[in-house]
Amino acid sequence: MEEGIKEGADKAAATTEAGGEANKSTATSAAGSSGMADVTFKSIGDVLKLLPTATVIVYEVLNPIVTNTGNCGAVGYKIATGILLAVSAFFCAFSTFTDSYVGADDGKVKYGLVTPRGLLPFTDGGAATSGRDFSKYRLRFGDFVHAAFAVAVFAAVSLLADANTVACFYPSLRDKQKEVVMALPVVVGAVASVVFVVFPSTRHGIGYPPSKSGTSALASQ
Repeated sequence: MEEGIKEGADKAAATTEAGGEANKSTATSAAGSSGMADVTFKSIGDVLKLLPTATVIVYEVLNPIVTNTGNCGAVGYKIATGILLAVSAFFCAFSTFTDSYVGADDGKVKYGLVTPRGLLPFTDGGAATSGRDFSKYRLRFGDFVHAAFAVAVFAAVSLLADANTVACFYPSLRDKQKEVVMALPVVVGAVASVVFVVFPSTRHGIGYPPSKSGTSALASQ
């Protein structure tokens, strides 16, 4: 009788232990999946930092509208999506050819277009009225590299990682989109590291607002 009770107790303990191990395994798997998702979204966030903030926000707001949340049955939706992509890519490139400085009179950050001769302010009267040497902001080869890279990153993120765009233009890729989203930040991040090491940029143009330290540096220029 006692042996039967002991055997039953041992079996119950073994079952409980097995259940605990299974729960631990499930929790570990869930935590691993959650951790992987967090890493992926953080990587995507780091990639998006390479793009002008305003352009990305406008694209994300208008994207569900022009793509009809991915249901591009009518040709008009695809045309509207293509136009939005082209305009957004243009502003990604254009933003890299802009820079900013702090006005001597009001201390506000002001923007201008980078040219071979220097910075051409959008709103200020220029070097004659500000007493600033804008030649140090002149156009460089690295600006073209950053412009091309910004367009490439935007194209990769919008055409491959955005669910609405993928469903609109090539719905057959939706099954593989998860793998693309997981791999895209790693690839782009690796390429970005090389590009920014070879062609470092200190510009704070439209969509790339200067930090507090950057503002202080601009003020001292």
